[in-house]
Amino acid sequence: MFKVKIQPQWEISVRADCPLDTAALLALLKEIQETGSIARAAKAVRLSYRYAWGLLREAEGQFGQALLATGRGRGTTLTALAQKLVWADRRIAARLSPTLESLASELEGELGKMVAGEPHALRLDASHGFAVAALTQHLQALHLPVELRYRNSTDALAALTRGECDLAGFHVPIGPFQQPVVASCLRWLDPQRHCLLHLAVREQGLFVAPGNPRGIAGMADLAAPGVRFVNRQTGSGTRLLLEMLLAEAGIEPTAINGFGSAEFTHSAVAAYIASGMADVGLGVRTAAERFGLEFIPLLRERYFLALPCAAAGEAPLRDLIGVLRSPSCHALIDALPGYDAAATGTMQTLAEAFGAVA
Repeated sequence: MFKVKIQPQWEISVRADCPLDTAALLALLKEIQETGSIARAAKAVRLSYRYAWGLLREAEGQFGQALLATGRGRGTTLTALAQKLVWADRRIAARLSPTLESLASELEGELGKMVAGEPHALRLDASHGFAVAALTQHLQALHLPVELRYRNSTDALAALTRGECDLAGFHVPIGPFQQPVVASCLRWLDPQRHCLLHLAVREQGLFVAPGNPRGIAGMADLAAPGVRFVNRQTGSGTRLLLEMLLAEAGIEPTAINGFGSAEFTHSAVAAYIASGMADVGLGVRTAAERFGLEFIPLLRERYFLALPCAAAGEAPLRDLIGVLRSPSCHALIDALPGYDAAATGTMQTLAEAFGAVA
């Protein structure tokens, strides 16, 4: 089974004929930030000490200012410019990773079709989420091929209805917002044809910088003077959730500085805030913790995988269900901050999942 990996890479050049070796430079700066030592950082990224120093000096020469600062008793630290470069790279990775993962998965599928004997890949269209990513990696480790395409919940469900995928991942809030979200999903889901696999329960809330310098406590504070918000893209389930939360709180979207912004993943929102470009955003707890942010919980939601009922007993869906119900998969999802795998692998009808709404 083929495994394709595509990573973002970017260049900086002050002189057009001499672009910086950005990949090596950023890897080195990240390790210096972690270790406080150029020697240890160079060893970690498999560069000679001499080459590492030359790379740093070349970059400083092009920027015209220092990337490192040293002080007695505190080792080597990054200057504001170097920190900005590191955070730019993290934002790029957070923003592009779902697209690149989807492209890599599609390429794996295309290559697999060219090789005799390769098993049929499970086609999964899903709203981006950490449990989906963990499950996909787990399935690949078990040599169960998955062709993954990240897209918003509506597009995933529409693709399932058209027969373009085997599974569609979408999320539904627990509580008063469940009914309007389910009503939207039922445009694509047929209670007679489709059933649901429960993947996980996860927490949604507000991301704020460490120490919560803006004193944000809830939705009302998003419209406070000077507060900068970073939003998800139009059509995403999290943006729909935000709009319902604002309506409940009586807040006009136009009162929020940054409502019109658009990031495509929870991680991209977290990276934006962690880099100091915004004060608050909405997303799942896992992203907040991975970027060292504080998290203000607002609600929980269930993440489902929708599938045709008639296909549930056939391979490879049968194999997927077995994996979801395994202790190893439950442990994997439970290890994600803010995720709960107690019901992972449970098969439900739409009526069982949503009651009279379905």
